[in-house]
Amino acid sequence: MNFRLIIKLLGAVCIAIGVAMAFSIPWAWIGDAKDYNRNGVWGLLISMSICFVVGFLFYGIAHNAKMTLFRREAIAVVAFSWIFAAILGAFPYYLSGTQRAVVVNEQGEKVFVLMSFADSLFESASGFTTTGATVLKDVEKVSRCLLFWRCSTHFLGGIGIIVLLVAILGQGLGGKAVLRAERSGAPSEGTPHARVQSLAWSLVGIYLGLNAVLAILLTALKLSPFDAVCHAFSAMATGGFSTKNASVGYFIADPQYNGAAIEWVLTFFMFLGGTNFLLFYWCLRGEPQRLFRDTEWRTYLGFLVAASALVFFFNVRNCDFDQFGTSDKPILFQSPQTSDASNPSVELRNPPTSYAVRTSVFQVVSLMTSTGFVTDEYEKWNAASVAILLTLMITGACAGSTAGGLKIFRVILCLKMFRGQIEQTYHPTVVRKVWWQKSVVPQELLHQTAVHIGLYFFLIILFSLIIAAIESDSAWIAGNFPVTRKLYDVISMVLACVGNIGPGVGMIGARGNFGGLSEITKFLLTCAMFLGRLEFFAVFSLFSLRFWKPQA
Repeated sequence: MNFRLIIKLLGAVCIAIGVAMAFSIPWAWIGDAKDYNRNGVWGLLISMSICFVVGFLFYGIAHNAKMTLFRREAIAVVAFSWIFAAILGAFPYYLSGTQRAVVVNEQGEKVFVLMSFADSLFESASGFTTTGATVLKDVEKVSRCLLFWRCSTHFLGGIGIIVLLVAILGQGLGGKAVLRAERSGAPSEGTPHARVQSLAWSLVGIYLGLNAVLAILLTALKLSPFDAVCHAFSAMATGGFSTKNASVGYFIADPQYNGAAIEWVLTFFMFLGGTNFLLFYWCLRGEPQRLFRDTEWRTYLGFLVAASALVFFFNVRNCDFDQFGTSDKPILFQSPQTSDASNPSVELRNPPTSYAVRTSVFQVVSLMTSTGFVTDEYEKWNAASVAILLTLMITGACAGSTAGGLKIFRVILCLKMFRGQIEQTYHPTVVRKVWWQKSVVPQELLHQTAVHIGLYFFLIILFSLIIAAIESDSAWIAGNFPVTRKLYDVISMVLACVGNIGPGVGMIGARGNFGGLSEITKFLLTCAMFLGRLEFFAVFSLFSLRFWKPQA
């Protein structure tokens, strides 16, 4: 094990995190909350100093490391990079004294609750893993420079910090091991033969380009540059952090914005964020037909269309579109009966079909891609729609995308294996190969898929049982949530973290947050986010003694 090289590359990650923080500081001079901004600037400056000190210290220790990266070193670099990024990314929140919530004590006095380090670590890990879960009750009270840093963690985590390092350092076969450890992938009909460095730069370029286009479009739709960039970072990384308490619902309810256009634009780019980025690479290489030949992408598109149609049908039948969404004010629609300029819009009891369609599609795409943007309190919808959304949270989107969840290719392979096992029950001598497009799927990948799916649900059950046992009922009582739904809510929050989804149902629904939970629960959920982002095996490898022993 080349420990010096691991330390050296981790030093590069620490320095990269420090440089990224610098881009958040200029936003402190935008807005009126000068006191918050001052604290945010100092928190970022001190955090940058910590990043640079740790980074250059690691570089100094391992400056003469042999630059040969093998698979085990690659796995260690990937796992520790995410851990170091989350820890360093937590300092700006903690050192700035960011306000998590305001509570009223027994004397009726308002008490400001500041983010503890457990809160800060949770928020940072949620950002880098593109989970989007938050402990903040009022994000609009947080300084803009910290909000920008918060969304920047989505941007960095979306493409993968380590992919940026591979693009710069280009470690040959070791670089390929890094890419394999950092991103899972479905079997495909063609794997790019480009050098690792060239491929990584292509992926980075595609990601940057999509972020830039989305930010420009949102700015054209009258969002401020700050809001546009932050929401672009969150949408393309399928993370879900917003600069508004009501998330995207804020822009839908405010008549100064074109809510319909904003919703459709974000829906389209969230859909792109859930697509395998290698398919974009092939499109740029002049082979767009690969997109429509890809089994996983066609299934992804089919799931979204079918789920949106079903949610629309069930919601219309049950009158679940209440027009209040996640904002504190009702959504107003143009009245077809009046042209009075002083009263251009009126509240409608039954919203138009266009509103119902786009709300259904938006929420389906947002949750399937694990983005977590919300425009309506979907957890209050009918049981059938909520069940569909929970199913989509589990399946996730495409492999090689920025989305979380199981990934669709695993679901497809699982169904193929299930069908084959049924046939073997009544034809035990028949052996059917599992095909993916035009190739036979190796047994190794089938085995890995089955283990991954089993481990996914096992960890959800394990974390749920532990948290349900150690978490008191006080968080539910304080939030006026029924304690009888505690287990249901706990399973939801574990699923939201393991699947890197963000919001869930009940206590952590569209308007909820994780702030009222105990410190130990937040730490466990932070671990769940890491396991989900690195897809288990890279993390569990670190706990194996054989992993660290020298090879014979």
